[in-house]
Amino acid sequence: MRAMMMTQLGEPELLQLTELPDPSPGPGEVAIDVQAIGCNYADILVCRGKYQVKPALPFAPGSEVAGIVRAVGANVTAVAPGMTVLAQVSFGAYASVVIADARRVHVVPEGMDAVTAASFGVVYQTSYLALVERAQLKAGETLLVHAAAGGVGLAALQIGKALGAHVIAAASTHDKLAFCTEQGADAVLCTGEAGWPERVRELTGGRGADVVYDSVGGEITDGSLKHIAWNGRLLVIGFAGGTIPSVALNRVMLKNISIVGLNLGSYHEQAPDVLRNAMQQLFALHAAHGVRPHVHGVRPLTEAAEALRALEARTVSGKLVLVPA
Repeated sequence: MRAMMMTQLGEPELLQLTELPDPSPGPGEVAIDVQAIGCNYADILVCRGKYQVKPALPFAPGSEVAGIVRAVGANVTAVAPGMTVLAQVSFGAYASVVIADARRVHVVPEGMDAVTAASFGVVYQTSYLALVERAQLKAGETLLVHAAAGGVGLAALQIGKALGAHVIAAASTHDKLAFCTEQGADAVLCTGEAGWPERVRELTGGRGADVVYDSVGGEITDGSLKHIAWNGRLLVIGFAGGTIPSVALNRVMLKNISIVGLNLGSYHEQAPDVLRNAMQQLFALHAAHGVRPHVHGVRPLTEAAEALRALEARTVSGKLVLVPA
């Protein structure tokens, strides 16, 4: 097998193509011949040693793949060799063969290609659980999605629309906003321009957004809290802007605001049944409402560093996918 390995912590350019022995699955594990790998912002943080998952060196980053089951270990009955699956791993996805916990493996619906499947795991599970389980978004409510042209943002936009919400897409450039409109946003606003928080109130008739999906942090969080609706919910998804904000709790108290976080990784251990149900619901939304990833580009595995740099520069609309071939 081949893998892009980090032998020391640092920037993505340190990734090296490495030949390794093919692994075999142990009890409860599945070996997958990888066809496609989803890139995520967290992969950059793992390379730098700044993510909550800190694998021992050397390691391959990456957390989601799609491919064909090569072999299964003892006690695995839900999948069998030859099946097309998607899977999440804590790390190690930047490889041609991956070993995954069988509990984190999902059979791909008929007709879904590997590139789509590899893009359908982390960001869509994150956004579904955030909106449905944590924020309890209801039809007719207003959802403000920050960084709506990115991976998790676009997933939130699509899922919010499928659930019947009025979706305001926020992004830093007008090109990204045009893309969000094409993807079905009801309204857009540019966070790269001064005064955007007041624009939220204009777009909601002075009420504010019922749910704010914030994967950026920093000043975006502060501006969102100024114009969130009474009894609104702020979803803390991540800090792609690089700054973890402090919150003025008097606003939380005066407007009955709920601040709720979502960490996808913890669901694998704490609530695996909820996560598996979320995946099935997402497959249903894919079939009934056209919820599907927008793949910005597909690159060879050897260009992993370039892909991660594009993610960090926030020049990607939707998902970037790597292929081992």
